[in-house]
Amino acid sequence: MNFTQDQVREILGQIAQGENGYQKILQLSIEAIMRSERSEFNRIKGDSSNGYRFSSVLGHGGKLELVVPRSRHHNFYPLILALIKDQEEESRNLAYELYSSGLTGDQIGSFFERAFGHHYSKASISTMMQTAREDVFQWLERPLENRYPILYLDATYWHTRREDSVSNEAYYTVLAVKEDRTREVIALLNHPTEGSNNWREAFENLKKRGLQEVNLVVCDGLTGIENAITASFEMATIQLCTVHLSRNIQAKVKPSDRKQVALELREVLNPETPDDNASKGFVRFETFINRWIKKYPSMKSYLAPRSRLYFNYLNYHPQIRRMIYTTNWIERLNRNYKRTLRMRSSMPSPESVLFLLGSVAMKRKEYQFQVFQFSFEPKLFNNFELEKK
Repeated sequence: MNFTQDQVREILGQIAQGENGYQKILQLSIEAIMRSERSEFNRIKGDSSNGYRFSSVLGHGGKLELVVPRSRHHNFYPLILALIKDQEEESRNLAYELYSSGLTGDQIGSFFERAFGHHYSKASISTMMQTAREDVFQWLERPLENRYPILYLDATYWHTRREDSVSNEAYYTVLAVKEDRTREVIALLNHPTEGSNNWREAFENLKKRGLQEVNLVVCDGLTGIENAITASFEMATIQLCTVHLSRNIQAKVKPSDRKQVALELREVLNPETPDDNASKGFVRFETFINRWIKKYPSMKSYLAPRSRLYFNYLNYHPQIRRMIYTTNWIERLNRNYKRTLRMRSSMPSPESVLFLLGSVAMKRKEYQFQVFQFSFEPKLFNNFELEKK
């Protein structure tokens, strides 16, 4: 049956006035083009029609359920469908880039409407990012190398909804230095709070993914963290963060004394002396504490044997000491996390936070470059020859 142009306009007008009318017209138009493509394909290739299959694509702000024609020899693939799929993939990638840069689903939908003239609902944006979400969580569970010379540990907090309440929850990151002196995030996980038992669980998960040996672990002074590390990696040396140590000590003294205390601590913790070692460093620290303990008795707690763990960096080459005596690298990553999260007052679930943090971690391009200074420390890197660029 052939229709006049006026009849076609009337039919399309009636469809457009119905629910999701424009999407329906788009669907019918694409299907008509695909059928015409198949007819031409059959004529040129000597093939014949063989029914239809169903395919879902994103289009005009929602999902289109298309009836795609097939040929008997299964060699036919509609060109217009390939073009739509390419556009769909580009839209997914753009939505993912915008979301992982801090935009919300509503903001991305508004951006698409301004840029391309099509509005995507929050649900549509979520659907578009499903592949990216799967990629991120697969990356977070990837197999690991059996040895990492150095691990950096830290947790950051973000407002997270869990069932019907919102609270500040802990998100744990493990940043690793690889044998080739590049870096990568090897773990991201969530617990409502930070604790050494939760870190122990994280380490056991790393071992299940293939990690067997760690030489050095750099972390803050969380109570019991050294026991959790030793239980999982008994040969690892532990370095507690000296920046945390300095902050905590200065918090115990009057403002009028802080400048002097900070100056003396810089001398105690000085990483530049070539023939220094952990024992000498701890002796300096004991002298410093004993000098101030008369005025601030609470400093006595720093004379405990655990404080020796703040000085292990002095047993390594001076070229790398500044890189291993603080958790600055991972704290810088935490700041990048929060820059992305800051546009949201709270997140709807722990999984949504992990997706964003994983996206940020995957895109850290500087981690791909070798850290030259580590070539000075054979105790950590098994005589690996640094690539010459």
